[in-house]
Amino acid sequence: MKILFILTAMMVLLIAGCKNMQKQPALVKVEGGMVQGTVDSGLTVFKGIPFAAPPVGNLRWRAPQPVSDWNTILQADEFAPGPVQAWDSPSGKSEDCLYLNVWTPAESANDSIPVLVWIYGGGFNGGATSVPGYNGEHLAKKGVVLVSIAYRVGRLGFLAHPELSAENEHHVSGNYGLLDMIAGLKWIQKNIAEFGGDPNKVTIFGESAGGIAVSMLCASPLAKGLFHGAISQSGGSFGPPRPTTYPGENMKRLAVAEQDGLDYAKKVGASSLEELKKLPADSLAKGGFGSGMAWPIIDGYIIPDDQYKLYQEGKFNDTPILVGYNSDEGASFTRTRDPKEYIKDVKERYGRFANDLLKAYPVGEKTITKTARDLARDAAFGWQTWIWARLQSTLGQARVYYYYFDQHPDYPEDSPQAGYGSPHGQDVGYVFKTLDTAKPQTTQNDLEISEAMATYWTNFAKYGDPNGDGMPEWQAFSDENSKVMYFSKIPHIGPVPSAESLKVLDNYFTWRRTLEGDAWAK
Repeated sequence: MKILFILTAMMVLLIAGCKNMQKQPALVKVEGGMVQGTVDSGLTVFKGIPFAAPPVGNLRWRAPQPVSDWNTILQADEFAPGPVQAWDSPSGKSEDCLYLNVWTPAESANDSIPVLVWIYGGGFNGGATSVPGYNGEHLAKKGVVLVSIAYRVGRLGFLAHPELSAENEHHVSGNYGLLDMIAGLKWIQKNIAEFGGDPNKVTIFGESAGGIAVSMLCASPLAKGLFHGAISQSGGSFGPPRPTTYPGENMKRLAVAEQDGLDYAKKVGASSLEELKKLPADSLAKGGFGSGMAWPIIDGYIIPDDQYKLYQEGKFNDTPILVGYNSDEGASFTRTRDPKEYIKDVKERYGRFANDLLKAYPVGEKTITKTARDLARDAAFGWQTWIWARLQSTLGQARVYYYYFDQHPDYPEDSPQAGYGSPHGQDVGYVFKTLDTAKPQTTQNDLEISEAMATYWTNFAKYGDPNGDGMPEWQAFSDENSKVMYFSKIPHIGPVPSAESLKVLDNYFTWRRTLEGDAWAK
């Protein structure tokens, strides 16, 4: 009996030792040196891997540079600080922010697993990879390597200035945050195989500014070949440029942005680029969406031209796309609750098209109804998605999958939320299966929609097609088959939302690209 007890104890210790050995992840060699992550829930997780040199000192407002080698093993077990911004970041903030994170289910470097690359939103003025809702665990468990990459935001990521353009070999400035994303994608091409990922099957995805960035990367020659599929949630950048921007018409050309940069420098008390570079990073982030507001620009290099024109000319990265938006985005972007003020705003922005749009998107006598809010939704996201899907399906070879997210409670008529749909950003927790971080009162139906979206998204990363066994069929979109996947109660196919109203809005955007429309916007 004593011998049996000893043998049993030895077996328990041996099994425990094997389990402990399994919890020690293998070292991975990447550009710069060796990294070691952690094992969590059957995945190997690496947090805070540098993919570029810290953009500080003389590297502020420069394209990302290669990392310096490190001699010791880098313990990649904590998120790096997020970029400097006006808001808080779960992992803190620093100008030294160019890091990425990897969740991998691979058992060896030979597994060749498809890769999903997350680009966070935040209006190009905020955001971080450490946001709890961006936890890559659940998507990685569905058979992809999940990578999230950081990029510079605000004036540190998107400042155009004549002196910066003069010192640049391409004579441009202003799109440093986009260059960060491209550098991250180049790093993935060179290193992801070491984590069991397939560099020939990379899909980028993002929401809001992240989704807009995905759109921009789809049209940037610098990103060609760095990804093989694209998912944009509430994104798209097909509006024409204008000096005074609005949601959906956010882009400025380089010369206008450079003048803005000079004006901004004066506001912060800098008479030269040298003085700007000496300012503390925190002082350049003040104001958030106010004085510190920044956005990518048409620089002629990273973004060669108006993206709509680039697509018309066939100058885009022709990959499968999965694109969509939420039903009540306008609830987040309609700035007034006064119908008279709303009508005044519409006339100011849309000029002679205002009356047609007010008929297409009617406002209530005493309230800003959802039909009115849908104008803000469609100008910023709905039309952008619709025209992107049409251009890609008509001029490209790769397929288009179009969705509409409308998952929300049926609010009582006497509720303050009566008539409201799904606001901006609500979809993110569903895709990542992190509803516990953003939606405490989660229903069984919410979990089912979340599971469906995560499955479609990861199927798309694997096959360039979201369909799979046991899933409702998601038909590819085209002008001849203008079908959209609705995520509302159950996934189901339906028509393009507000299709007739979109055509009226399209008339405005078409006119804006005429000489008359361009002159009016100035």
